Amino acid sequence: MTQALEAAVTLPGEDFSRVALTAAALELLRKLRRRHGPLMFHQSGGCCDGSAPMCYPEGEFTTGDSDVLLGVFEIDGGAPDGGDVPGESWSLEFWMSREQFNYWSHTHLTVDVVDGRGSGFSVEAPEGKRFLIRSSLMDWPVHGP
Repeated sequence: MTQALEAAVTLPGEDFSRVALTAAALELLRKLRRRHGPLMFHQSGGCCDGSAPMCYPEGEFTTGDSDVLLGVFEIDGGAPDGGDVPGESWSLEFWMSREQFNYWSHTHLTVDVVDGRGSGFSVEAPEGKRFLIRSSLMDWPVHGP
């Protein structure tokens, strides 16, 4: 599993990324953005033991004080035949419920893609693919929001 893109740091006092995307996740996100417009991720603890992040059209899932913004990805436009404009980038936020963050605060998350049908609420479900979190323990000091 190769990380293709690290998210920008969003938590106060931190200088390291907590979340990344694989190349396969980037490819699927570009396809989904063409179909659904701007996107966002939300990770809760309620589904699949928290291993399946949900991808929604941006703003379709309302975040609030019970959520933590773990990172923001700046994604380039991709291949010219993909419909995006090369060189143009777009932002994708990755949110996590505060309760889930309390459990996963010492892990680095990588969003990957696997075959199979995920949640009916996540926009990749009809593609026969699903997003999946792969986690690894971080070996640097971490702070909580």
